[in-house]
Amino acid sequence: MDHNVLQALNEIAREKNIDKAIIIESLEAGLQSAARKKLGAEANIDAKVDPVTGAMSVEMVKTVVEEVDDPDTDISLEEAQIEFGEGVELGDELRWPLEVDEFGRNAILVAKQILVQKVREAERAQIYEEYKDRVNEIIVGTVQQVDRGNVLVNLGRTEAMMPFREQIRGEKLHQGKTVRCFIIEVLDNAKGPQVILSRSHPGFLKALFEQEVPEIQEKIVEIKAVAREPGTRSKIAVVSNDDRVDPVGSCVGMKGSRVQAVTRELSGERVDIVPWSAEPSLMIARALSPAIVSHIELHRDRNEATVIVGDDQLSKAIGKEGKNVRLAAKLTEWKIDLVSAREYGIRQRVIDEMSMKLGEMDGITPEILVVLEAVGIDTIDALADIPYATLVELPGMDDDLAETLQTTAQMTSDQLKVMIDKTIAEELAKEAEAEKPLFDESALEEGMESDETLAAFEQGDVPMPAGELFKDLPKTEAEEEEPKVNPFANTELDD
Repeated sequence: MDHNVLQALNEIAREKNIDKAIIIESLEAGLQSAARKKLGAEANIDAKVDPVTGAMSVEMVKTVVEEVDDPDTDISLEEAQIEFGEGVELGDELRWPLEVDEFGRNAILVAKQILVQKVREAERAQIYEEYKDRVNEIIVGTVQQVDRGNVLVNLGRTEAMMPFREQIRGEKLHQGKTVRCFIIEVLDNAKGPQVILSRSHPGFLKALFEQEVPEIQEKIVEIKAVAREPGTRSKIAVVSNDDRVDPVGSCVGMKGSRVQAVTRELSGERVDIVPWSAEPSLMIARALSPAIVSHIELHRDRNEATVIVGDDQLSKAIGKEGKNVRLAAKLTEWKIDLVSAREYGIRQRVIDEMSMKLGEMDGITPEILVVLEAVGIDTIDALADIPYATLVELPGMDDDLAETLQTTAQMTSDQLKVMIDKTIAEELAKEAEAEKPLFDESALEEGMESDETLAAFEQGDVPMPAGELFKDLPKTEAEEEEPKVNPFANTELDD
């Protein structure tokens, strides 16, 4: 029996990949629960399992006391001496061996349940400890089930879940398919650890390049930024820590082998690789490739950039459905205002024509103008944006004057912006109208059914439409008066 117990413990430890000591502790806890089921919930039970021989021993333990408070754990000195002899003293622990076979069926079932529960808890804890340190890593699994959009992936020891939001749009994952995923989170729930996977996370793209490019693994090339729209297009910015190594070429690989491997894994997702730069203007220009940028104006206080491109480059800079400029903004972490050179020229001209100097605003006297310019407030927008507490502390300012000036500046600035935007829109509409083609082909289509067109058909200048080829021509008066004759009427056929 002991040999069978030891064999069973070894098999459980091997199948569940759990330390044998944890299995033995679980079995001892189960034996204690089984004994308490027979002797009482408060009984002091000591259970031992020999890890070498598999021998099990269960003992009830009581302490010798002068007055018994709890008969389940205490025994009087007089009773102890009667049962164990005169050598028993106060404070001694007395032990009564118990036979496992005497616990009964219910007690054994309790021991089994405790063992199974303890083993399951140990297995869950071990799985959590194993996967919690693997967050941001790629793992390979098999699609187990697709349930209401969510995909259950079998990782071997546990099942992971890939929510619908973390999947690549349009990608079909069927049961039994081997799939590579990215671990984004490991949750320790009451039902056990839950591993959350993703194939749409930007980190998945980065991890794929780390697997495909040895220079990234060796820290020679570094991926500085990733912007991704899963399933369609992505951009990554890379930099080399060695001047002799081309970071873009390393990621592309010979004849594009490395980037093509990543693209195949991402269901055809196009990946643009650009060299990273710490200079925002240069980085924004590279991120907008393949478009060629003419000029960039940075507004560092707002983290915004106005990018001017040629009229023939605007569609490239925007990209299909705006993907190119949107990914560039994510990659650089700058808000990009993309305008064509023609629109930018119109905008600058209108702004210059309609701009108002600070001294022209209502309420600004020469004395106030000197005070404002002395602290760097030289435009209406600057007056509108300055903190009120700073404005009221200027020489010659009081609460009423400061509030009036700032309110007027804000209203004036808003009105000017509205007027400027309206004028720019009108100017662009005029230019678009002026660029309309001189010849409207629709006029030709509308005139195809006119009498002049039919006459041209008759003269052979214009091909006749199919519908006109078999149209009956008007009959002459002679044709209308001539009777119809059947050539076969009253004709005798030879035998």
